[in-house]
Amino acid sequence: MKLIEPILAQTAALTQLRRDIHAHPELCFKEERTADLVAAKLTEWGIPAHRGMGTTGVVGIVHGRDGGQSGRAIGLRADMDALPMTEFNTFAHASTYPGKMHACGHDGHTAMLLAAAQHLARHHDYDGTVYLIFQPAEEGGGGAREMIRDGLFERFAMEAVFGMHNWPGMPAGTLAVSSGPVMASSNEFRITITGKGGHAALPHLGVDPVPIACQMVQAFQTIISRNRKPIDAGVISVTMIHAGEATNVIPDACELQGTVRTFTFETLDLIEARMRETAQGIAAAMGANCSFEFERNYPPTINTPYEAGFCRQVMAGIVGEDSALAQEPTMGAEDFAYMLQARPGAYCFIGNGEGAHRGRYEGGGHDAGPCTLHNPHYDFNDELIPLGATYWVNLAHAWLAHQPPARPAAGGQ
Repeated sequence: MKLIEPILAQTAALTQLRRDIHAHPELCFKEERTADLVAAKLTEWGIPAHRGMGTTGVVGIVHGRDGGQSGRAIGLRADMDALPMTEFNTFAHASTYPGKMHACGHDGHTAMLLAAAQHLARHHDYDGTVYLIFQPAEEGGGGAREMIRDGLFERFAMEAVFGMHNWPGMPAGTLAVSSGPVMASSNEFRITITGKGGHAALPHLGVDPVPIACQMVQAFQTIISRNRKPIDAGVISVTMIHAGEATNVIPDACELQGTVRTFTFETLDLIEARMRETAQGIAAAMGANCSFEFERNYPPTINTPYEAGFCRQVMAGIVGEDSALAQEPTMGAEDFAYMLQARPGAYCFIGNGEGAHRGRYEGGGHDAGPCTLHNPHYDFNDELIPLGATYWVNLAHAWLAHQPPARPAAGGQ
């Protein structure tokens, strides 16, 4: 593995920084302390820090030896927000804020980009400009979309934009990228079935919405198995059913909620339309009324082929061909998708390992609980900081040193 020595030398300080962020998690659009810390570090290293984009976002600007006169520019993005959940870890840097936790590694993402920023600011051996995007509110708030609405790409004209996420279960010391869809769209639905309540001993006098809801849940899966092309991935998950207040009362209404995930808008259009038709048809056939709400949240995250191939070459130069892996698409969602709709780019994974890195803190290693994303036992692997930062620096250097293909400035797809 070919890591940048000056970054390695800063590992202890960067680890301390990461753990400080972990101990003070902040939820979407509330990342005041984190943004203050990021801006303070950038300023300390002589990097201009632009505040307030997307509410709490920070953008740093690092010019190479040409002072940015070449006009070439690349964007590197890290997310900063935490999750509204209670941490179960007991190590010294565990969350000090009840009900808030860095359970997805955004503390590590921020630390890796700060490590790259420090190196880029101290070693101007490149031409062009690197924009350092510290984004708020990835966890459901659409912070990327809000930064774009605030003029991210108009104020900071970059040719391409890149993101990275740690991935538990993928071996530490590996990186992964692929072209095309790598994360799914995220969408929510709410269905309210209104029947006619009554005594549970006299069901024939009412219209019971509960068995109607059960038929809908089963029927939705036939959309996946019989309406959707088998090669087009899609998921319908009914995750909440609410009805009733007493065991001897048939309720008037029953509510279903859940999520739909797809890699393409065509599949999403199909699923939404068929779910609406299925829900309304079953309700009507059973003598009930039905309201159907479908909200589209994050679009699919789609890496552009040229940028994904470029990233893989950079990765192989750091970790070797065998550890530069193909990225397995996941049905998880990521608001970096909005940035890839506006600019070419790629979103990659960095292996976080299996969780053994927590053994020195927990004493129980894996027995302390799974180190998976959005899990109360999760912790970012600090050994990744030099690797992630090296990848960012090498990617920026390589991108600014080559001539990208000619194409329209906007429109990642």
